[in-house]
Amino acid sequence: MCGIAGLFDLSGRREFSRDLVQRMNDVQFHRGPDEGGYHFEPGVALAHRRLSIIDVATGQQPLFNEDGSVCVVFNGEIYNFQALVPELEALGHVFRTHSDTEVIVHAWEAWGEACVERFRGMFAFALWDRNRETLFLARDRLGVKPLFYGLMRDGSVAFGSELKVLMQHPELDRRIDPHAVEEYFALGYVAEPRTIYKGVAKLDPGHTITLRRGRSMPASRPYWDVRFTLDNSIGYEDAVAELNARLHESIRLRMISEVPLGAFLSGGVDSSAVVATMADLSNSPVNTCSIAFDDPAFNESEFAQMVASRYETNHHIETVKSDDFDLIDTLAGLYDEPYADSSAIPTYRVCQLARKHVTVSLSGDGGDESFGGYRRYRLHLMEQRMRDALPLGLRRPVFGLLGRAYPKLDWAPRVLRGKTTFQALARDSVEAYFHSVSIVRDEMRRQLFSRGFQRELGGYNAIEVFRRHAAQAGTDDPLAQIQYLDLKTYLVGDINTKVDRASMAHSLEVREPLMDHPLVEWLATLPNDMKIKGQEGKFLFKKSLESKLPNEVLYRPKMGFSVPLARWFRGPLRQRVRDALRSEVMADAGVFDMDLLARLVDDHQSGRRDYSAPLWTLMMFERFMARTLTGAERSTAGAQ
Repeated sequence: MCGIAGLFDLSGRREFSRDLVQRMNDVQFHRGPDEGGYHFEPGVALAHRRLSIIDVATGQQPLFNEDGSVCVVFNGEIYNFQALVPELEALGHVFRTHSDTEVIVHAWEAWGEACVERFRGMFAFALWDRNRETLFLARDRLGVKPLFYGLMRDGSVAFGSELKVLMQHPELDRRIDPHAVEEYFALGYVAEPRTIYKGVAKLDPGHTITLRRGRSMPASRPYWDVRFTLDNSIGYEDAVAELNARLHESIRLRMISEVPLGAFLSGGVDSSAVVATMADLSNSPVNTCSIAFDDPAFNESEFAQMVASRYETNHHIETVKSDDFDLIDTLAGLYDEPYADSSAIPTYRVCQLARKHVTVSLSGDGGDESFGGYRRYRLHLMEQRMRDALPLGLRRPVFGLLGRAYPKLDWAPRVLRGKTTFQALARDSVEAYFHSVSIVRDEMRRQLFSRGFQRELGGYNAIEVFRRHAAQAGTDDPLAQIQYLDLKTYLVGDINTKVDRASMAHSLEVREPLMDHPLVEWLATLPNDMKIKGQEGKFLFKKSLESKLPNEVLYRPKMGFSVPLARWFRGPLRQRVRDALRSEVMADAGVFDMDLLARLVDDHQSGRRDYSAPLWTLMMFERFMARTLTGAERSTAGAQ
């Protein structure tokens, strides 16, 4: 795993400052502490930080083709590189290393921009072709690896693996994007392709952008998408067999490494399945790492131990205190823009633990989206059946009125909490799903934002992110549509972002077998009843694992990787959240109705309401703003 950075002159051949490029590269030192490399020529500068995983001896970057005319800096892994080498050699290309990186330069020579269609892996890379005067940027299909880029005020294009890389450039437009703020408070992250700054974009997953000298800044182009056809007529037994074969292949490819390798083991279905399969494929015990919590309500370690014992893994476990909130400032530095998933805290800790024992770790991320594992999927389908029974013209006024009138009973048993359901029934399917996943919902955001900030928004609502993707989904099937939305939004903006920054803070590479794109494509062809059957999510996946994992792991309620926010804000963080929300930073931002912020804290701390998620979202925004205003955009990797 690595970090990349660079500059490109669209209009000419200026000489870029070596000091600037070095600063851009040094700020991401944590992504690749083993080596640093540079390439400079008129109009182009490329930089790389290396975490050595494959071809440790000769895989240094930037890496060139035979005559030095093509150069690449690369972050990620091309898992099928060994299969591509003989094909490229047959076309006359000569390999000097055993690195997957070298496949990229020769694939570009052979297939041009279509080279990305041949790669199976997680990647973000920048490739310079001197003969074509072209810089080619690419990002993997599911957005596992990040890539930021922006047109600077001096006409150059800057890019890097983290936002902090571009923040080193003095010509960056650092104005806050109001639309990004709206997306953050709705979703807990700023959705691709936007960033918090007007001057920087994220390259969308499955997209490339081709920059040519003498031409203006182009738009990015898609090279891949997933299609939920649901038309696979495969029988149940054959589906189980094929799923097992595909999972074994995906994990086998991700176990190629010249450095110590292991896996995260949370005790959930996805990570347990990965560990069980690794054990099948390995001749030696698998290294596994788990985090335990001293609060039983959040502790899954006993289930992880069941799996570790069954497969006799080298199991490493550390207990995290339930008041482990000292990472708040560290997280603000890692993510560079507002990011509100509080599970970033235990994720940071498990990466910290894993790095003590391995350099590469496999994870179970991506399973819920493709296999149909989230509880919210089942709730959405139940609500959709009710929506389908009544026309929207009738539902919107009737259930809209009920949703407004019904009290929000956070303290009551779930069966009595009807407000959210009524609100969902008053909406169309996309609106309803957006409403269900929003951290700060529409009504509260309208109250939260000041009148001046609402004028800046100009009517923009973060639901446009979902509308845009829904229009590309190619399906109106209610389950397929929301799986597609999650693959494009939550998986990329929340899960992959969280894991990339937390792992790279500790120079740890995390690989994602359940996001193998051929597996994702195949799962998208399966009918819905192989994913959700009755009230059971991940139906096919769990059935395929019954001989490998105990029922206590497969069929227990999903816990998630969470922290006790509600208690923190009424206890040890009581004063800190008050101080943060009434700080000069928040007042000067001009974004908020400060009286409402005070009421949110009072209502939460009195026990009248549970506003823990909105309060955490506000607190992390305050930390971002405080760092931005004090000029503290610097890496805090490994600070804790």
